[in-house]
Amino acid sequence: MPDIVIVGAGPAGVRAAEALHAEGIRPILIDEGRQAGGQGYRAPPAGLPLDIARLMGSQAAKYHALHACFTALRDAIDYRPDTLVWAVHDQTLHVVSQGHAATLRFDALIVATGAMDRIIPMPGWTLPGVFTLGGAQVALKDQGCFIGRRIVFCGSSPLLSLAAAQYLDLGADIAAVCDTTPYREKLLAAPRLANDPGTVLRGLGYLRQLQRGGVPVLHGVGLVAIEGADRVEALMVRDRQGVEQRFTCDAVALGYGLKPETQLADLAGARFRYDGDVRMWLPSIDTDGRAGEKLYLAGDGSAIGGADAAEASGRLAAQAVLFDLGIGAAPNAALRRRVARLRRFQKGLAKAFAWPSAQMRTLGDDVMLCRCEAISIGEVRRAMNEVLGPIEVNRVKAITRCGMGRCQGRVCGPALQELVASHAGIAPEAAGRLRGQAPVKPIAMAVSATATRAES
Repeated sequence: MPDIVIVGAGPAGVRAAEALHAEGIRPILIDEGRQAGGQGYRAPPAGLPLDIARLMGSQAAKYHALHACFTALRDAIDYRPDTLVWAVHDQTLHVVSQGHAATLRFDALIVATGAMDRIIPMPGWTLPGVFTLGGAQVALKDQGCFIGRRIVFCGSSPLLSLAAAQYLDLGADIAAVCDTTPYREKLLAAPRLANDPGTVLRGLGYLRQLQRGGVPVLHGVGLVAIEGADRVEALMVRDRQGVEQRFTCDAVALGYGLKPETQLADLAGARFRYDGDVRMWLPSIDTDGRAGEKLYLAGDGSAIGGADAAEASGRLAAQAVLFDLGIGAAPNAALRRRVARLRRFQKGLAKAFAWPSAQMRTLGDDVMLCRCEAISIGEVRRAMNEVLGPIEVNRVKAITRCGMGRCQGRVCGPALQELVASHAGIAPEAAGRLRGQAPVKPIAMAVSATATRAES
């Protein structure tokens, strides 16, 4: 029996495992989390009195269906939670679990590592009390708590109204929801958004819920600064006429959509292409998720598509694996069409909730860019201004250390690319992309030493 490994137990990984199990395969399902479900379908810890049906709303049935699927599969597959894959090399995964390092060979690898928030810096964004939109949801789902007593949700992301509505429904005091994309851009995105009308209606429902709750919802505003001495005290915004408005708060949830977690795919040999619609480098995959020899990508880890697309692409990638191994039939054409349609919808969302690339040109030199290494925007600009200064992100990283810290450029990387492109006067794709490096996430020195001795 071939050794098939799936990394990530969110919607894509669970459905891939289900499809493989249905054909008599016992896949290895590795997940960094302690429970399956990923971010969107995150399960609360046992004993936390959280009303999931109320929190998930119309998506509760899909949430329960995915978790019921996993419960039925758990004893039939090799499930390894709380396990970090920190490197991939020569058809071998390097993992650490409970402080112990190990290696794992595979005949086929499905990477379903999901996505994280995409951020552009602003004055005050490093103050205590600032969370990403996804981080605000984790606090709610995983800890059953709010990120503050009075909260502003801001940026431009489909998660803005969803997260704010979830908080409001559970009794949070929301000062405002501030979307930096003008409302007319959402109307212009309507042809692509028509690929998933149900999701559009849910989004409109969240907006109506916020408005009925008396929450100010602003569109097309600029985020001037997060104010505060030792922690968040207020958010200052400016409308298109230049009028400023200040919202007193003690917490801010900030985000500009999602970016795929592609580091493992990079190390496993995937090639990348620049997508101008979303202004990101994405792995090159075929219609079934193939990204290279014995490498398959599924879910938001390859291209943002949402939970429904993740489930469908997980099944599709598993079918591709089975077909390539001579075990199953060709991947289902209907699944291909469904994934393609849902990802077209996401292209519409990228227009309706725009990435504010031009913002990098207006930010002051004193604004922090890389929190891990405490590198300001000014330090990057000054390095680029030197004779023969760098105009490619990896060279800028090498000279300034921007992107070398704990997050390995996950947070600052997209903003760094826009900064390099704008300051050099080149296209964003010409600025290059930060290359993935092992370890993709921090591991203890003792674990690293153990792994080195085991390989020597």
